[in-house]
Amino acid sequence: MQIRFELVASVLLKHENKGEDKHVESILVPCLDAGSTPAISTNNSFLAGIFRSSPMVMPRTEISTLGEFGLINHLTKDLPTHHSSTLKGVGDDAAVMNFQSADPSERVLMTTDLLLEGIHFNLEYVPLKHLGYKAAVVNFSDIYAMNGTPTQITVSLGVSSRFSVEDMEELYKGIRLACERYKVDLVGGDTTASMNGLTISITCIGTAKDNDIVYRNGAKENDLICVSGNLGTAYMGLQLLERERIAHSKNNTIPTDNIPAFEGREYLLERQLKPEARRDIVEQLRNASIHPTAMMDISDGLSSEIMHICSQSGVGCDIYQDKLPIDFKAAELAEEMNLNIVTCALNGGEDYELLFTCDIHDYEKLIPLDDVYIIGHITAAGQPCRLIGRNAETFTLKAQGWNPLT
Repeated sequence: MQIRFELVASVLLKHENKGEDKHVESILVPCLDAGSTPAISTNNSFLAGIFRSSPMVMPRTEISTLGEFGLINHLTKDLPTHHSSTLKGVGDDAAVMNFQSADPSERVLMTTDLLLEGIHFNLEYVPLKHLGYKAAVVNFSDIYAMNGTPTQITVSLGVSSRFSVEDMEELYKGIRLACERYKVDLVGGDTTASMNGLTISITCIGTAKDNDIVYRNGAKENDLICVSGNLGTAYMGLQLLERERIAHSKNNTIPTDNIPAFEGREYLLERQLKPEARRDIVEQLRNASIHPTAMMDISDGLSSEIMHICSQSGVGCDIYQDKLPIDFKAAELAEEMNLNIVTCALNGGEDYELLFTCDIHDYEKLIPLDDVYIIGHITAAGQPCRLIGRNAETFTLKAQGWNPLT
């Protein structure tokens, strides 16, 4: 009988359009060694964060018993469709879609994300269901950042022999949940063997009217710089998970009373393990008749993203430290871990909030918007990208966010 260490986790979702709390099944997160697979728990707390040592015998079905097409059929059977543009999804040599529209100005958007185990995620503490959800949502976020609507995705996997059919079921539960919540059709993909770990590649297709599309290169002098949500929280969630992983890996056996320090910090973990695409912000902007001049999502960190916008728009910017939206719990943990929360907010990444610029004449329209914050303004061509400190001191922004190639 194998001794396994698990993190009891559950995801708290807001029920779409009803505002009521909705719990999704808790997930037991194993260190995914040979023979292990996630299981479903009935724990209802969000990321209860209990590492425990317990003897468990988990069901395991070798992927080789189904084969490539058998696995695809098993994972994608009974997929619903939400868009009339999806004519044929999974099950043929290619998906068939019809993007002809009564509106000749409608355009097709496309984005791809590649996630590699050990580079982008650590399965010691990332549940496969959460991973599937996150992998899909970060692609949706790219489409929303173009002021579009995601409509279809394809999912391709590279899977090593240490994963079972049950593992892939958990991953796809997360992908399916994301597709259902955001009304996106899963229309195809590929699955193959991998020599090392898990690889996930998702391509997302979306649509937007030509005049609605927002690029990175439209910011102009005196535009207001805005962000949604808060910054640095996902990064602090990652630091918390890493701290507890290191603390609990020092011993081969974990006492049952040795509980990770997650209590009261569930929101930080949720921001890291289960980010949401800010569809609500795009809808608010449309309803307020605000058309951003430039926009992108914050995946690599605020500093990196605003510098992308300024570089492509040929402008500079001033960001004000005291205007940065920072969660209290994130700031509290940063102080505890001897980290500068402003640095985390600027460079942490994985917030998946929207960063956008607006004409200064939209100021009065921006004020009533929920969860939108004005953090600075665009300066003239040739000016640097600067952070203005609380005492009016200035610092040149540097792109120190996430870079997978370093």
